[in-house]
Amino acid sequence: MIDDLYSARILSLAANLPHAGRLSAPQGTGEKVAKLCGSKAIVDVILDDQGHVAEFAQEVKACALGQAGAGVVGEAAIGATEAEIEAARDAMLTMLKSGGEGPEGRFEGLRILKQVADYPARRASSMVAIEALLEAVRAALKHHTDTRTNIAGAA
Repeated sequence: MIDDLYSARILSLAANLPHAGRLSAPQGTGEKVAKLCGSKAIVDVILDDQGHVAEFAQEVKACALGQAGAGVVGEAAIGATEAEIEAARDAMLTMLKSGGEGPEGRFEGLRILKQVADYPARRASSMVAIEALLEAVRAALKHHTDTRTNIAGAA
């Protein structure tokens, strides 16, 4: 039964991680660890002037499910807004815990992890990348706000 969880698509996503690595000067960084299994994602972002993700990099050390989630996040992150990422994270949690359909729009690919709902011990691992992305974007938005405040205060 667990073999069904590790489909060819999940294994392919896990093996081909987009935007692997770190940014040299990120505006925001997020880090999430699944305490039960130790899966970990570190995400760096740079935002454009409208608050969309302009640059993205991720360092992920996770099981195939965490890597697959990171694969989808890596394919979808560029151009995303905080609201889109938060909605995807919330829809993912609902999908895994309450039988929801899963994310829509640019993060719809995370629905590939719907079967993880049947394996509670694996849920946190599949969430590390989207949660780290949301944390990174929020840190970058705070950086933007702090920078604007400092510029306004200096004028």
